[in-house]
Amino acid sequence: MSAQDEETASGHVMRDSSRLMPSDNPFKVVIAGGGVAALEAALALRDLAGDRVALQIVAPNAEFSYRPMAVREPFAIAPSNRYPLAEIASDIGAELVSTEFGWVDTEQRLAHTTDGAGLPYDALLLALGALMRPAFAHAVTIDDRRMDELMHGVIEDVEGGYAPRLAFVIPSRPGWPLPIYELALMTAARAYDMSVKVEITIVTPEAAPLAVFGDAASDAVAKLLADAAIETITASHAQVPEPGKLVIEPGDRTLSVDRVIALPELFGPAVRGLPAGEHGFIEVDRFGRVHDAPGVYAAGDAINFPVKHGGVAAQQADAAAQSIAELAGVTITPTPDLPEIHGILLTGRNPLYLTAQLTGSHGFSSKVTNEPTWSPVTKITSKYLAPYLEHRDQTAPAA
Repeated sequence: MSAQDEETASGHVMRDSSRLMPSDNPFKVVIAGGGVAALEAALALRDLAGDRVALQIVAPNAEFSYRPMAVREPFAIAPSNRYPLAEIASDIGAELVSTEFGWVDTEQRLAHTTDGAGLPYDALLLALGALMRPAFAHAVTIDDRRMDELMHGVIEDVEGGYAPRLAFVIPSRPGWPLPIYELALMTAARAYDMSVKVEITIVTPEAAPLAVFGDAASDAVAKLLADAAIETITASHAQVPEPGKLVIEPGDRTLSVDRVIALPELFGPAVRGLPAGEHGFIEVDRFGRVHDAPGVYAAGDAINFPVKHGGVAAQQADAAAQSIAELAGVTITPTPDLPEIHGILLTGRNPLYLTAQLTGSHGFSSKVTNEPTWSPVTKITSKYLAPYLEHRDQTAPAA
């Protein structure tokens, strides 16, 4: 390693941007989005390309919320961490454009915002996330942006004995199933601690619980559910035709419950100016390049990859950032994203740590442990964003 490079605590190399020959006309990169993929890509580009790139982050949100921890909020555990987006952009050396991305003119290379501005770009990275829509009219639909608001009343009813039968449902087109298992396990643990009887059923189209992590993890999660007396109905699809009633196929089984809690169905942003993908998701290759749109890249939940998970989104963002850095003139050979997925399953007791390599929507090389096998130990593993947030947390003034 060159003496001009600095190795960070996370083990990757931060390049000395002074060696990357800043230009009077830097390569303009517009990043649309204010979530994991957007911030990971911005951090990666600043590391890889230094002052060769001028970064603009277009996002309507004032804060970046660490949403995977939102499942704890209905149980009166500490809320998710929130970070001012303006401060993050300043740390990265990016301009924050506080508005919403609208559409793209690929011929003119202009990213248009909903308030009428047109931002010229040399490369555009779309990290817009997915659109969440309720799958069932008669269910509480999970939204990790307001988890406490949606679930607090359900947990209070369980504690008071007013809701002794619960169904947690994963719709036929799931995005990321882990929160359903966490909520079911944490609810069972809370009911046990309160000496309240509750019957919990999970209905999922998966062949096995958390099948995305592979067989070893699925077996461990299945045992955990059985030990908590949670019935799991796999390879099944549910309808909720009226409040408290589930019809489960195959088998035409009917289940009566007091509350139904369901994941939303996810749809892509259907970006105007780009080729239409299935269900609105953006079609990309393994380097994050959008099909038939030179200079346009995408990463995260907005793309056509079946697994919607922050750690996967970060790996996709890294692949796209490498491709953009090469386009900006950096000597680099981009590598395609080869997703490795890490998950922390919160249970209301001791968490489980899950790891798998992904092929499509399925995992292999599955591993489940009682202690973490990666560092920093975060819900969203990422090369740049995780150590950056860990540093912010460690250096933040005490409340």
